[in-house]
Amino acid sequence: MKAFIRLDGRAAPLELANIDTDQIIPKQFLKTVEREGLAKGLFYDFRFDADGNEIADFVLNKPEYKGASVLIAGDNFGCGSSREHAPWALMDYGIMCVISTSFADIFNNNCFNNGLLPVVVKSEELAVLMDEAKGGNHMVSVDLEAQTVISPSGKTFTFQIDPVRKEKMLKGLDAIGETMQHATDIDVFENKRAISQPWLEA
Repeated sequence: MKAFIRLDGRAAPLELANIDTDQIIPKQFLKTVEREGLAKGLFYDFRFDADGNEIADFVLNKPEYKGASVLIAGDNFGCGSSREHAPWALMDYGIMCVISTSFADIFNNNCFNNGLLPVVVKSEELAVLMDEAKGGNHMVSVDLEAQTVISPSGKTFTFQIDPVRKEKMLKGLDAIGETMQHATDIDVFENKRAISQPWLEA
């Protein structure tokens, strides 16, 4: 997992609340366990019409938001069924941070487990970020170490994050990476067990 320290990038405002995981990545794109290639399914029913043509007025199809790495979204983002493909699709598209007033718990956990930073701000702060991202300057800065979001106009908002999750994100540690930090201890345990309980090694 790639470490997240600071992100300076273009922000796309998605002014919709209660976006569920089926809207983030529809079920027909869930047949793979590969993370790459899922960008094509991201917000598919919002981005494309029934004939597969781009819907021009959807925010991510607008030229000024191409290459966005920050998504500013409405309340309760990521609700619905649990699917790790949701953060995978966002990240494969290039979005590394989602800012909202609230996230569904399972989606929130899946984000942290995969290196996508979910940032919770106050309603009035989200409104400012939404409005400014719709202006001529779409650039925002998200500093995980300082726990700040800097809007296009330079306004600074702070956010809270669990210290353990923050540390893992800063170090780029997923569950496997965290386990491998204890590789020496694991080897010692396995060697001792092989001696004391050899029948388990058969």
